[in-house]
Amino acid sequence: MDETTTREKILKSIRNALIDKASNPFPDVEFESSVYQPLKESIDVTFAQEFTKVAGKFIYCEDESDMAGKLKFVIHNNKLENVFCFEDSLKRLLEEHEIPFNYQPAEILNAMAGVTHCEFLIARFGSIMISSRQLSGRRLNIYPETHIVIAKTSQLVPDIKDALKKIKQKYEGDMPSVVSVITGPSRTADIEKTLVMGAHGPKQLFLLLVEDN
Repeated sequence: MDETTTREKILKSIRNALIDKASNPFPDVEFESSVYQPLKESIDVTFAQEFTKVAGKFIYCEDESDMAGKLKFVIHNNKLENVFCFEDSLKRLLEEHEIPFNYQPAEILNAMAGVTHCEFLIARFGSIMISSRQLSGRRLNIYPETHIVIAKTSQLVPDIKDALKKIKQKYEGDMPSVVSVITGPSRTADIEKTLVMGAHGPKQLFLLLVEDN
């Protein structure tokens, strides 16, 4: 009986609150201005600085050919023997530069590295926006211990709101089912405050930024 009485009291309070709506105590709040200070550096420099702060490995590339050479070095230097790639444009690039890769979904659990594109790069936080509409889907961002992202300087935006605006424009009302923001390699300190890398995803995150402006 007491539980029912308590429940009724709560429901009555909710009903009264819906009937007797209070006026907005802050009618002049301005929502359009940014809550952040302007960036002190250009967006490419800011992204590189913030990305490395969160343990990301940033590599600048002058052009596509330079990127292919540096990608080869990353794969060789880290002894990545089973590299996966699902995106057609990247597969063509890897084939052109004779970089071995796998694209069989059934073997993805054995992947040591995944090579993907991204949607946008968020300079202020050094973050990478990805979505389920990419051909790599949600798999290559999680399963392999090393995630290698290939991006262009034209994908750089200052803030999250800019990335969200652009992704809405890109897909014109048909948004991806999942839009994620990656900030550095996966990590956790839940157990005894000991930092563990790769707890819920890749231990290493590389970003190869190709100049295209």
